Amino acid sequence: MRLWSLHPKYLDTKGLVALWREALLAKHVLEGKTIGYKNHPQLNRFKDSGNAVNFINGYLSEVLLEANSRNYNFDKNKIDWSFTRGYLNVTNSQMVFEREHLLKKLEVRDFDRFRQVSLITDLNPHPLFKIVEGEIENWEII
Repeated sequence: MRLWSLHPKYLDTKGLVALWREALLAKHVLEGKTIGYKNHPQLNRFKDSGNAVNFINGYLSEVLLEANSRNYNFDKNKIDWSFTRGYLNVTNSQMVFEREHLLKKLEVRDFDRFRQVSLITDLNPHPLFKIVEGEIENWEII
């Protein structure tokens, strides 16, 4: 499971579709609707927020906005639109780590996007996140 901290606009088609599926799975886990993945480290930042389901719905809404901008047909009914906007923190070192991780994937899957993204040194975070100083997040699997 990869719930990117970086903005979904940087993802290639395969990455955006995978993010949608994985965030929906995360939503089901956080809602207690599945027994698998309950202890996945990527979910900790949502669980630690004290309002995990609210934040995962906000996360999904931004993924949907990106999908809509590309004319993809993701099902908006999968999101509980009664969520309240808010922010979670992500460290600057996590953002650097994710940029490098994404570039490795893009170099293989979508070289044109790789070239575009590789020119940007500071990628924007997903709108749910505010960048703070710090090391790679403790939930990251390295």
